[in-house]
Amino acid sequence: MTTRDTIKKQNCEHTLFSWSKQEGLDPAMIERAEGIYLYDFNGKRYIDFSSQLMNVNIGHNHPKVNESIKEQLDKLAYVFPGMGTEPRGELGKKLLDISPFDSGKCFFTTGGADAIENAIKIARVFTGKHKIITKYRSYHGATYGAMSAGGDPRKHPIDNQLMPGIVHVEDPYCYRCPWGQEKESCKKLCLDHVERVIQFQGPQNIAAILIEGESGSSGCIKYPKGYWKGIKALADKYDLLTISDEVMSGFGRCGQWFGVENHDVTPDIIVAAKGLTSGYIPLGAVIVNDSIAKTFDKTPLPAGLTYSAHALACKAGSACIDVYKDEQLIDGVAEKEQYLHEICDDLVQKHAAIGDVRITGLLGCLELVKDRQTKEPLAPWNASADQMGVMNDVAKKIRDRGMHTFVRWNYIFIAPPLTITKEQLKEGMDIISEALELTDFVSKN
Repeated sequence: MTTRDTIKKQNCEHTLFSWSKQEGLDPAMIERAEGIYLYDFNGKRYIDFSSQLMNVNIGHNHPKVNESIKEQLDKLAYVFPGMGTEPRGELGKKLLDISPFDSGKCFFTTGGADAIENAIKIARVFTGKHKIITKYRSYHGATYGAMSAGGDPRKHPIDNQLMPGIVHVEDPYCYRCPWGQEKESCKKLCLDHVERVIQFQGPQNIAAILIEGESGSSGCIKYPKGYWKGIKALADKYDLLTISDEVMSGFGRCGQWFGVENHDVTPDIIVAAKGLTSGYIPLGAVIVNDSIAKTFDKTPLPAGLTYSAHALACKAGSACIDVYKDEQLIDGVAEKEQYLHEICDDLVQKHAAIGDVRITGLLGCLELVKDRQTKEPLAPWNASADQMGVMNDVAKKIRDRGMHTFVRWNYIFIAPPLTITKEQLKEGMDIISEALELTDFVSKN
């Protein structure tokens, strides 16, 4: 048995894989990674067109981050979170410096889901209220509270055990507007809907509105102009907090340090993870404004994690922020987004299955349909494996051609590392175009 076969056997027989039935799994067995590419044990190269889980923003195996972690490891790997360290304070300051807050503080977690959990907890303690308004088409993590907050259907198996106090609202899904509006005649009924829900639920009961800085794995649903500002205005009107989930949309992914900055809005709480360390070491953060931070000057913070503010993780985060700045990675996102749009304009002419293209920075997806007039999806929302139809073939073709990206329901996601070049973007989109040829016989204009 080869080394690859042994490793695969150990993985499949002794570990559980996320979101999957375990029988019949055939995971790619990755030996190493460099830049935007992954290499399996057979030497096959994959272009990483989704930055793994939209988190490896600076690319793989960056020497500056690796060296920074090694240097810290020789000094100090871990102390309990009641102690201070140089990396902890350094990263806290850097995060506040790049945040839209004039001042505030950070609470460090181990990832995005527990950062969401603690943001909700902080909002409830600060306001003395308990309800949280979130969107149906959203994902905030897989722990009980975070999964409750999201609307992702993967929570359905535990639906009867979800955290109470979550109230969902419809999305401003312009391509499939729930209120039948057209972009050119939109009356922002999506915001009227949110305000009615606030009134029905009672503002005196609602702690916060929690939405993503920019929509991610639920379909990259672009907020219509003025939507985020409208949400902030409603929150101010009814004395609610706003929490921007920047786990996926932060750290340059959408062309700004935080996606919400695209909408000229300053929320009360920012939740960060993923691109914070680009996956080199797990880390999340809850960043709060000064008003919230001062609440805990004399009131104990009811939050704690064994690995909160882990020294190695904080050092990785600090090094990543340096890389974003030193290599001007965020500055280059807008130009790459424009190039992506140019490529997609050509693909729309070539492939009738492309119903909608939604890209913000380097976070986007293609929504595939059977008919552009009826907008019937190529695979239904929350499709099971046997309902995916040709989308299964598309996903297989993409993988066979040497690409890692997410194909979910009728979406193909595009979220490569910010370090990607135009030539590499073209390489990846050519693979997607080739896979889309499989849909040409089932779709029409």
